[in-house]
Amino acid sequence: MTQKNCTEPSFDSRMLRRALGNFATGVTIVTASTPAGERTGVTANSFNSVSLDPPLILWSLDKRSGSCAIFEQASHFAVNTLAADQIELSNQFARSHADKFAGVAWRPGVGGCCVLEGCAASLECAKQQIIDGGDHWIMIGRVLEFEDRRLAPLLYHQGAYSMVSPRPHEMCHER
Repeated sequence: MTQKNCTEPSFDSRMLRRALGNFATGVTIVTASTPAGERTGVTANSFNSVSLDPPLILWSLDKRSGSCAIFEQASHFAVNTLAADQIELSNQFARSHADKFAGVAWRPGVGGCCVLEGCAASLECAKQQIIDGGDHWIMIGRVLEFEDRRLAPLLYHQGAYSMVSPRPHEMCHER
């Protein structure tokens, strides 16, 4: 790989955001609670797998989020991958208001995290590491428990919700 000069880029951040939006992502709600029982959840599409051995995932949280203190105090968190029919739930956790859990079915998970009902999948994680990532905190978690309900996921692409369009089964060949 060729290295370029590491000076600050001179491009428009809105255009960068649009270019990054070409990568369709799943939509998640990441939840946690403090030892005192204060809970929070945030809608996030910045989720990714890191490793299968050990089982690690990551997601990122905006440093301006009002939920930062709870995620900092929590020893565990849950990543709830939303199903295609959960747009309203995504919007509920994306907004700032007093009780994001109002009317939401959930159960307590490992370490006090909140596992939302009806999601496509859920991953209950021990907080492994927090890394400074510019204007976000990168949260790395070790997966302790998981559920896969085999539901179609909710996607996010170019600033809008999208859904999977099934195709006939084709083998993916590694390059």
